[in-house]
Amino acid sequence: MKTDLPVQQGKNYEIHIERLGTSGEGVGRYENFTVFVPNALAGECVSARIEEVKKTYARGRMTKIHTQSADRVQPRCEIYIDCGGCQLQHLSYEAQLAAKRRQVVDAMTHIGKLPHVPVRETLGAVSPWNYRNKMQFPVGIHQGRIVVGCFAQGSHRIIDTDDCHIQREGNNELANAVRDIVAQLRIPIYNEDTHRGVLRHIVGRVGKDDELMAVIVTTVKELPRRKEFIRMLRARLPRLVSIQQNIQTYRNNVIMGRDTVLLWGKPTIRDTLGKLSFHISPRSFFQVNTAQAEVLYEQALQYADLHGTETAIDAYCGTGTITLFLAQKARKVYGIEIVRPAILDAQKNARDNGIKNAEFIVGDATKVMPSLYKQGVRPDVVVVDPPRAGCTPTVLKTFADMKPRRIVYVSCNPATLARDLAIMKDLGYAAQEIQPVDLFPQTSHVETVALITRANW
Repeated sequence: MKTDLPVQQGKNYEIHIERLGTSGEGVGRYENFTVFVPNALAGECVSARIEEVKKTYARGRMTKIHTQSADRVQPRCEIYIDCGGCQLQHLSYEAQLAAKRRQVVDAMTHIGKLPHVPVRETLGAVSPWNYRNKMQFPVGIHQGRIVVGCFAQGSHRIIDTDDCHIQREGNNELANAVRDIVAQLRIPIYNEDTHRGVLRHIVGRVGKDDELMAVIVTTVKELPRRKEFIRMLRARLPRLVSIQQNIQTYRNNVIMGRDTVLLWGKPTIRDTLGKLSFHISPRSFFQVNTAQAEVLYEQALQYADLHGTETAIDAYCGTGTITLFLAQKARKVYGIEIVRPAILDAQKNARDNGIKNAEFIVGDATKVMPSLYKQGVRPDVVVVDPPRAGCTPTVLKTFADMKPRRIVYVSCNPATLARDLAIMKDLGYAAQEIQPVDLFPQTSHVETVALITRANW
């Protein structure tokens, strides 16, 4: 088959890698044609076998390194190449932080057309390993044996692991214990192709003082051999304080269903962020890296520049973590969230921490904020922490219409942050600086906090 493209599927080419892509893959060119090469690093010259060809780019599998980057290191994890959980273990941690800053700079330059907004050095973790307080591992069968772990890159094939190096140790112990116990008890494993079986996922959460919560996600309401399962799991895990069963009957990729049953122990575990304490239930949102979440929220608080007299709005407040941080320094804070169960968690968190100057409202920010404005609420600061898709133009216009002196934008996606900052510029608000924070070491993800102020204020 003739093609005008310079590369062909199945053939090897020598590629010079120029930079890292947003998913951590190497990005290079062959005769000015873009080629993505996973596990290759900026500055390297590699050979790659082309596995996919599109009109404007190709993807290849690295077969040889001709010129190696000085930043390349030996991955700690033995299954790293196959597993899709991490993308940057082969890059030194210092270089990971630099690459994440570069990802933000590139987004500001090419997407936001805001090349002059200062992007600070990425705030790294004290320990870039064993930081995840939450585990969500699928369970399956491979060659007749039970496997528990992450999916392989770009597939639903489960890579079995007994020691994930980014999980807290309690979560690894839980995964290994459940794998052994369900094998002994012959509890059927779910098959996503046939939609048969019982056990779909193992969810673990580690809280303060290493308290451990186990959540078994099943397709049925009654867990087979329930009493034996509970007894054996408790005997295996001395720090276990909660065993729960979540029922997910639908034939889809959503991990958890609506209904959760407490099988044994406490309904929640606790964790702390700064001076604040939080109850965590199986479906509660809580940042997976507790130590770095404190760094992120303290940065947001610093940008908010509160002195005790201000009114603030947290426009996507979730379970109220940022809201309660702001409430420690503000006169009044309104938390807005469209998900009612999250607001109920936020209200409980406020009560548990003795915070009385935070008010939580269920609803769409685009409707709630104009309503507050009509009631005479004039926020000095608006904080926003939206999903990866960012904010809609209507939401951003609503922020601008309320005329806060500062907007603090917390983002998990540099591309949508850049897009939204460009929109805010047209609405009279200028980005002053951006602080990247590394909440997810060894992966390609980066969180940012941006300070935005009203022009000519």
